[in-house]
Order: sequence, then structure tokens, then C-alpha cells
Amino acid sequence: MEQAKGNGKALSPNEISTFCAQIAMILRSGIPLQEGVSILMEDTAASEGKAVYETILNQLELGAPFYTALESAGCFPDYALHMAEIGERAGRLDQVMDSLCTYYEREETIGKNIRSAVTYPLIMIAMMVLVIGVLIVKVLPVFQQVFTQLGGEMSGFSKGVMSFGSVVGRYSTVIVALLALVGVGFFLAWNLPGFRAKLEQFGSRFFLTRNLYSKIASGRFASAMALTISSGLDMDESLEMVYKLVDNAYLRQKIQTCQKFVAEGASFSDALLKSEIFSGIYARMVAVGFKTGTMDSVMQKLADRYEEETDAQIGGMISILEPTLVAILSIVVGMILLSVMLPLMGIMSTIG
Repeated sequence: MEQAKGNGKALSPNEISTFCAQIAMILRSGIPLQEGVSILMEDTAASEGKAVYETILNQLELGAPFYTALESAGCFPDYALHMAEIGERAGRLDQVMDSLCTYYEREETIGKNIRSAVTYPLIMIAMMVLVIGVLIVKVLPVFQQVFTQLGGEMSGFSKGVMSFGSVVGRYSTVIVALLALVGVGFFLAWNLPGFRAKLEQFGSRFFLTRNLYSKIASGRFASAMALTISSGLDMDESLEMVYKLVDNAYLRQKIQTCQKFVAEGASFSDALLKSEIFSGIYARMVAVGFKTGTMDSVMQKLADRYEEETDAQIGGMISILEPTLVAILSIVVGMILLSVMLPLMGIMSTIG
């Protein structure tokens, strides 16, 4: 997502969605915008929220347009500012605010799904490392003592693992401190939009997650197109604005190709089909929507479909990942124990 203007802390998609829903409700109820923002400021307990509303209110009292007041707050993304400007100039600010509410709700859902897909495997891997670490550092030395008392020696693999365990045990404090530092650094970096954008770029190129991120990008494209078209923008303006919003490199190339076809005289639906932004039945739905003048509703339906497909794919990935990680853990632990137990059983049988 693009950076907010100004020096304010960027709002989360959930916060933007809530704000847009409140503004839409105020406009529909007939309350003047200035008075509505004043009410919202009074109802807000957090000091940061009050400061944002106060900045917006001060600008409105000076006679500034609503989108200029939002820009002065310095915490709204460019996309929301552009759409607010379009809605205000077209006299459809309430509809645009409603559409922005839906759009950022979807962005919040996508963000949660991505966090869920990343967090679960990381927790499983951390547990695997912990279990194997305890086994190497605490359990294997006990077997080493048993072998020494029985006058035997551990196998080559076990010796290597033991040596590794002794090094880990000797520098365990340093290792734990470094891991904690990396964890804190990752947590702090996660709150930076630039870092999340880099992760998404990596995910869009990585062969295991490329298809998932492609669906996420297509869903965002459809959702943004539904919003811009319903706000009164023509196809060229909608494509240009959505191009600025999308950060998936492959989809940006396809949008550029689509814009090229449109500039050459192709219809919007043909351009979408030729540029392969949508394929199969989705492309036919777009063609029907273009002919019947219901492009905004068709795009919204496509966004809903992509969201469902994304949820299903993330659920499928997690369901496969869980038994895979458990199996890897079992194999590693089994190999370590067998490398110790088999020689020990040989010694015990010789003694017997």
C-alpha cells in the first residue's frame, strides 16, 4: 500500500475502513461534515485519534475541501485521498466513502490471511528447533555418559551431533540473544509499509507462493476497479489509478499491456482478455458486464470470488504444511535417537 502523505503515522486498513464508514454515515444522515467530524473527535478517547480529527476539523473550519483536510492529517494513503477528491468533486462523497470502507475491509482481511499463512509455519519451525535443541544439548550428553561408563563409543553421526550440541550449549546465551534480536527487529520492521511491500514482492516471485500472491493481486485489482468505476471514473482513469495502487510486478505489466490495447482502440473487455488479467469464465463475466453496463458489480463479484479462492488456498497450504513439518521433526528426532540407541543396544547385547 502506498505511503501516507505528511509526517503522521499511517493508519491501518481497519482504521481507514472504520473512518470511511463513519463519514459515509454522517453524510447520509444529513449532518454537516464539519459538525460530524467534531462529534467523532469528542467520541474518540485515544489522543492520536483526537489529534487526527482535530487537524481535519481545523482545515474544514478554514473552508478547505474534505480531501485536503484528510491530506493535512498526514496519515491517509494516497489512494484514499484521490478517491475522496473524486467523490467530493462528483458530489458522490458518501458513496465513495462507503466503497472505500468495503475496499479497506478487504485489504484488512487479506493482511490477516497473509499474517496467518506466515505466522503458523514460523511457530511450528520454532517449536521444531526448540525440541531438537533440547534433545542435542540435554539428552545426548546423558547417552554420552552411558557410553563412557560401558566402555563404548558413539557412532560418527552421533559424535558430530554431540559436538554441535556442545557448541550450541556453550554459546546458548549468545544464540538466544541473537534470535531475540532478530525477532524484535522483524516485529519492528513489520510495521513499516516498505518492509511489508518487499515481503509481498518476494512472495509474488517465490515458486511456492507465486500463485497465491497472483490471486491476491487480481482480487485487489478487481476490488479497486469496482471502486473507481462506481465512483464515476472512466476506464482509462480507473486503469491508471489502479496501476499506481497495485504493487505486484507481474500484474503491473499486464495492466500496462491492457492500457496499450485500449489506446490502440480495443474495447475494455477485449483489452482485459488479451492482457490476460482475467482468464476463462472471469474474462467472460467482464465481457458481459461491459456490454450490460454493470462493470462495477461484476468487478465486485470477481473480487469476492478471488477472496474466497485465496482463503481456500491459504487453508490448503496450512493443512499440508502442518503434517509436513511434523513429519520432518519426527524424522530428525528419530535419526538422532536411532544413531544413539542402535549402538547402545549392540553394547548391551554384547554385555548380556
